[in-house]
Amino acid sequence: MKSIERIGILTGGGDAPGLNAVIRAVVKSACNAGITCIGLEDSFDGLLEFNHSRELTPRDVTGILRLGGTILGTVNTGDPFAASIATSEGPRVYSERVVEIFHKMALDALVVIGGDGTLAIAHQFGKMGIPLVGVPKTIDNDIVGTVNCFGFDTAVSFATDAIDRLHTTAEAHRRIMVVEVMGRYAGWIALWAGVAGGADAILIPEIPFDISIVAHRLRERDRFGAKFSIVVAAEGACPKGGRPSLIEAATDAHPERLGGIGALVCEALAKETGKQTRSVVLGHLQRGGAPTSFDRVLASRFGAKAVELVRRGEFGVMVASAPPDIVPIPLEEVVGRTKTVPLDSDLLMTAKALGVTFGD
Repeated sequence: MKSIERIGILTGGGDAPGLNAVIRAVVKSACNAGITCIGLEDSFDGLLEFNHSRELTPRDVTGILRLGGTILGTVNTGDPFAASIATSEGPRVYSERVVEIFHKMALDALVVIGGDGTLAIAHQFGKMGIPLVGVPKTIDNDIVGTVNCFGFDTAVSFATDAIDRLHTTAEAHRRIMVVEVMGRYAGWIALWAGVAGGADAILIPEIPFDISIVAHRLRERDRFGAKFSIVVAAEGACPKGGRPSLIEAATDAHPERLGGIGALVCEALAKETGKQTRSVVLGHLQRGGAPTSFDRVLASRFGAKAVELVRRGEFGVMVASAPPDIVPIPLEEVVGRTKTVPLDSDLLMTAKALGVTFGD
């Protein structure tokens, strides 16, 4: 097996708290093993030109463990296998250029940190001959094969704090407050933050809701003396027989953007209940800020394990959380699939036992 001397590292897709913790772990683990680490800027775009990368040493990652964002930058890349790009050497096919520069930079492997889209792209580059290891990244916690993804705990903690704050104004004004959180196709954030924040209704993509059922539950609260209610809605939640609310349709360059369900639910509940109703969209606030201690530790474990797998020559895999261990699983078992909330989930059953309605 060829010895590993130089590896590249990149971050792709939306940012998530803990990205810098992974970068730090990869750089320190690699350098401590005598491996040079090259940081590639703006996802796979860092492999389009030589001046889009830089060597990273332990000195360069000192102090970034606690920081949100990513020191390497990130983009939501379209389909690199269909795109043509302009380079300093003329027009080229994006994917072919990436493979070419990978070899010209004398890299032995890549560590790719990203969500479902980035990992799917990485899987295709693996088929084109680039040795790589993936690190799962999504605040939605919807990547198949791993129990936890870094960023999720931070997002849930922030959303829970926001719900706590909204409780006070909801109670003071006897209002219904609708909180829209992230979660395009999976309702993990809404479910966890809703239970932790004491929500009265939780709307998730896995369970199309009937707004009249939600309104009935909130009117029941009024009758027994609780004159306010909290509704948490994942951005991908949709009514029975309806479709998710779109901000922007999908294009060749970008996936569809969901959002607006909070405002729609707010308006509908105001009509159904006759109560003052307000909506709040947490949006990108969930992505920002310092990662929680859980996410810092998980991200560090992911990064160190990725380097271990590179050194062992185990490529085409993703590091995954399988408590109490971090294990490799083949990328082909991950890409193209989404980890949604099971309808018999223990936490979902707990929420229903507590009287939370999902509108079903």
